[in-house]
Amino acid sequence: MNLPIGELARRTGVKVPTIRFYEQIGLIAAPPRTEGNQRRYGKAEIDRLNFIRHARELGFEVDHIRELLVMSQEPQASCHQADSIAKSHLREVDRRIERLQALRGELSRMIDECGHGRICDCRIIEVLADHRQCVSEHVA
Repeated sequence: MNLPIGELARRTGVKVPTIRFYEQIGLIAAPPRTEGNQRRYGKAEIDRLNFIRHARELGFEVDHIRELLVMSQEPQASCHQADSIAKSHLREVDRRIERLQALRGELSRMIDECGHGRICDCRIIEVLADHRQCVSEHVA
């Protein structure tokens, strides 16, 4: 394969500026270039970008993706570290869900308490203006 960056982007669903960014930060190696200085990519880059895209869709941070990519190059090694990274990420996802559920509860309460009248009597505006009226702590 000898793909230009636009075709690589199309095949992987990763935008061209993102591919360039991944090259800059070392997630993918700088590819060979043509005499016209155009980047050319092969199957290895497609596979690597698909890995990166999927990991990003699952919410993994770039540093963890970098570690996971290194691990993927040693298929016979223990997966303990990969497991540890995934467990840590799952704990963070659970914390986010908990915060979002509290946020949802607070928003529902505000909406339920709103009299649907005029702004001067609006419970939503009142609560937003005074955080002390919230029943739960919430940080999105």
